[in-house]
Amino acid sequence: MHYEQFTKKLATPAGFRAPERLLFDHFEARAISRADLTEDVRGINTSLDLIVRTRGGGWPTEPVTADVDFVDLVWHELEFRDGYSFTYAVYDTEGKYLGCCYLYPLGRRTALSEALLDYDVDVSWWVTPAAYERSDYERLYTALGHWLATEFSFWRPYYSNREIPR
Repeated sequence: MHYEQFTKKLATPAGFRAPERLLFDHFEARAISRADLTEDVRGINTSLDLIVRTRGGGWPTEPVTADVDFVDLVWHELEFRDGYSFTYAVYDTEGKYLGCCYLYPLGRRTALSEALLDYDVDVSWWVTPAAYERSDYERLYTALGHWLATEFSFWRPYYSNREIPR
């Protein structure tokens, strides 16, 4: 069967509402929204090469504008509301923007295959260069594992980043 044309919907319990705020260590992840626009544009545009190197995938291909990112943030808000995917802007506990993390259905970011059918969520993330230098990339990986185990019903995450911490 050719699975690559399909998307495996995120399976959550009836009535499940994803947390809008997640805390771990010095991280505060908030459901991304239009309120994050300025920080998100700045963060993406200062991290273009690092995002490609660590997260991989086909985005970003060029600097983002506020207009384009606004549309993207509204799209993320709607998907979060509808339970189709969950995207978080990540800040430290002092309010400094660090990057983003994504919980997507399999087949959205990574082509679905028979081998991926056993996984229940596609997890990816990126951080700014300053956060990467402070080892926040690895620490956010740990935080994601904690959040998936304690806040969500995803037991078999597929980490799709190009660079996976040991």
